[in-house]
Amino acid sequence: MLTQEFVTDTQGLLNAQSGKSSGLSRRVAMQAAIGVGYAAAAAPLMAQTAIKTSSEGLTVGEVVIDAQGFKMNAYRAAPSGSTNLPIILVVQEIFGVHEYIADTCRRFAKLGYLAIAPELYQRQGDASSYNSMADLQRELVAKVGDAQVMGDLDACVAWASANGGDAKRVGITGFCWGGRITWLYAAHSKAVRAAVAWYGRLVGTPSGLFPKHPIDLVDQLNAPVLGLYGEADTGIPMENVALMQSKLQSASNASAKASTFVTYLDTPHAFHADYRASYRKAAAEDGWRRALAWFKQHGC
Repeated sequence: MLTQEFVTDTQGLLNAQSGKSSGLSRRVAMQAAIGVGYAAAAAPLMAQTAIKTSSEGLTVGEVVIDAQGFKMNAYRAAPSGSTNLPIILVVQEIFGVHEYIADTCRRFAKLGYLAIAPELYQRQGDASSYNSMADLQRELVAKVGDAQVMGDLDACVAWASANGGDAKRVGITGFCWGGRITWLYAAHSKAVRAAVAWYGRLVGTPSGLFPKHPIDLVDQLNAPVLGLYGEADTGIPMENVALMQSKLQSASNASAKASTFVTYLDTPHAFHADYRASYRKAAAEDGWRRALAWFKQHGC
């Protein structure tokens, strides 16, 4: 049975990976894909507190994936010289694939995963060129349809499976914008064995590019989802989490029934984003520990 767990005291839990970050330089617009900068629209930054994961022992950097005939860039991190690796799709927050997302890929790679973060906005524009979150949302993100994103993630799974990954052990995780996509992809793909959605939107008004939202897809889930949410998230009220929990509980789908939420009290949106003022170390580290355990539990 699905349960919702409220976490109030998580100090002293899993320490995050740390070290020196590395990357290569091609052009400013691709800073995100190569892990050398933060998105301007995410300002003000708290980059001095951000986790920096070394690329030592890893193969990291930009790859190009054929996604429905489009050459899509992605950031990839994996243990050097290893094959048959479990695959983790890392789905960007609203700001695109910048240093925080690249570092998250390296954290997974340090633990033995092939982690890949595709540039899912690339057809429509360059997220790094926006200084305003409102402009980014209106002029770019609102044009990136769900069907396109699902196809691009399918292409990433195919690429990873042909480049050292194990197609039978696929997981997905995403943050904010990517949290919603995580729910959607768990309902779209039969390849996914487990999903972890960090504070992704659950409900919404259907439209042409966004015909369904996670709450509409409960009965179609192909993999159990762990939802990690903040009780003080002003954009995702606890009423929405409770409604989603109720839908999951009453579903006939086994993956829906196996899904669960962990909700952190007095914790805002984007609490895992260690380069922003919203970061909450205890909740972020506890969520990371739970995410890793979730993937292991479900064979990723």
